[in-house]
Amino acid sequence: MAAAFCFTSPTEAASSVSKKKVTAKSSAAPARAPTRNVKRTRTARVVQPARLSYGQLAGLHATPDALALKSGVALVMDQETNEVLFSKNSQAVLPIASLTKLMTALVVTEAEQSLDDVLTVTQDDVDTEKHSRSRLRVGTRLTRGEMLHLALMSSENRAANALGRHYPGGLDAFVAAMNRKARELGMADTRYVEPTGLSSRNQSSAQDLATLVDAAYGHEIIRELSTSPEHRVAVGKRQLQFRNTNRLVRNPTWDIGLQKTGYISEAGRCLVMQAQLAGRNLIMVFLDSAGTYSRLGDAERVRKWLSESLAVDAVSSDEADLESAEADVES
Repeated sequence: MAAAFCFTSPTEAASSVSKKKVTAKSSAAPARAPTRNVKRTRTARVVQPARLSYGQLAGLHATPDALALKSGVALVMDQETNEVLFSKNSQAVLPIASLTKLMTALVVTEAEQSLDDVLTVTQDDVDTEKHSRSRLRVGTRLTRGEMLHLALMSSENRAANALGRHYPGGLDAFVAAMNRKARELGMADTRYVEPTGLSSRNQSSAQDLATLVDAAYGHEIIRELSTSPEHRVAVGKRQLQFRNTNRLVRNPTWDIGLQKTGYISEAGRCLVMQAQLAGRNLIMVFLDSAGTYSRLGDAERVRKWLSESLAVDAVSSDEADLESAEADVES
């Protein structure tokens, strides 16, 4: 069983980089001007070193696994039997980024608030922590159903925060409901402080997230909106086209019933999915993947491994049945 790693405060891993100025002298003097040296200066572009994720700082990527996954944490389990088929650091407690929005959607859905109510994006929904961009300008008015759609499909932060603000009692009551639901589901390693996932203090483990995926899968609207390939919304006179952050939903070789992606630097690239593979309903969790597409690559590696191993199991089972039948004939 893997040891549990829990982080409660950010760690600064990047070293400071001093700014440099490059000075160049012009070889030609301006027309009709006294001869003099003309200096042009420009500031060199400073490349900040990449911040290490919490999983990288804890050394989770050094954990060997049979599939050589790029994710520091992984868990694959049978949704119906809870049989764990693959596990890597599954008890590590890490920031979960926008996987948070799956709990946001669960709380909104179970509150049974009208999806037709119109919500307004305000300055309170603007990200002041990571300063992330949004296509939903302050003043944008969309229905609760559209906000939920964009939060699940496109991981829209302002939409997710607006959903929390319009919960009975406001944002604090919403976050309390998120944590209450986590306790109700037995998610002992999970804590939420806001509904978007932008805060690194939103943390969980792969085991807890598998529980959350199973609970969210019980709601048709979450299944439908999270796997929607794209969606267009009218914002004033504009028509905005949004696409799913998980390109696997557009891959016809995958049968995905629910999904959510996530990313902040502290969490790395994250992905949870419910998918049917080789005739089995599976839950897959990948946390702290280093590359932009590596979480999707890990999902493909798991799918290939499962397809091959389950095929071998099927052949072995058929051979065993044949031997048993032959033995019955002989006796």
